[in-house]
Amino acid sequence: MTAIEKENALLDWLRKERRVAIGFSGGVDSAYLAAVTLEVLGETHSLALIGRSDSLSGREEDHAVVVARAIGIPTLEVETGELDDPRYAANPTNRCYFCKSVLWLTLQPIARGRGFETLADGTNADDLNDYRPGSRAAVEQGIRSPLADVGLTKAEIRERTQARGWPWWDRPASPCLASRLPYGTPVTTERLKQVERAEVALRELGIRGNLRVRHFGDLARVELDRAVLPQWRSAEAFELLTAAVRSAGFTQVELDARGFRSGSLNVLEGGAALPRH
Repeated sequence: MTAIEKENALLDWLRKERRVAIGFSGGVDSAYLAAVTLEVLGETHSLALIGRSDSLSGREEDHAVVVARAIGIPTLEVETGELDDPRYAANPTNRCYFCKSVLWLTLQPIARGRGFETLADGTNADDLNDYRPGSRAAVEQGIRSPLADVGLTKAEIRERTQARGWPWWDRPASPCLASRLPYGTPVTTERLKQVERAEVALRELGIRGNLRVRHFGDLARVELDRAVLPQWRSAEAFELLTAAVRSAGFTQVELDARGFRSGSLNVLEGGAALPRH
């Protein structure tokens, strides 16, 4: 199927559901789903639920609000409390399962209280091949993933978003800040804020594209897109990068020569991604 055929299948799915609330992060996937949902169902039958948490970058949360307003979909911001769950805070390899469990347990009654029986997320077809323990929590709680169900990939979603003229079609993914901590390192507000301060400082240097500051205690390991690595390897540029990261409280800084790798801290049993169900 072509991307347009898959999109038409998505439109049919939305018409059948009639009223759809979306767990909205402001990323390309959930933004595309929200925009299409609004187009098909209208304001009274669409809702974007934005979770706010210490696990998320404040900039990303604010971006989500800006995107939702630009789309025009009705929006509700909700505080989530995954850090209060000791199973999440312990940062096991299935940390995302506990995070998403808290998220959906928080959003489900809010959606239903406003007349939305269908709550959907922005999972795409590519995500089904990745290690995403949070997907199991979504399945257990009846969260729908229409983008994945109709087979839309990340590239196709970007293409359809660009076709609609939305400027965020090429925005890089930005998962929760806890993904920067190695499994087993307890998730604390201070560690999360330290990572956020370092990444904000690097963005202020003008770094664009994919960026991760991996937290290894006093050591910060910086991952950038391979295409921009050469310009930050010179002595002068690296000194600027190091100073920016140290301003967040790290004492040692490394620039990962391998470049950005999504999920580079994942520890998979036997090297294989866990199944979605």
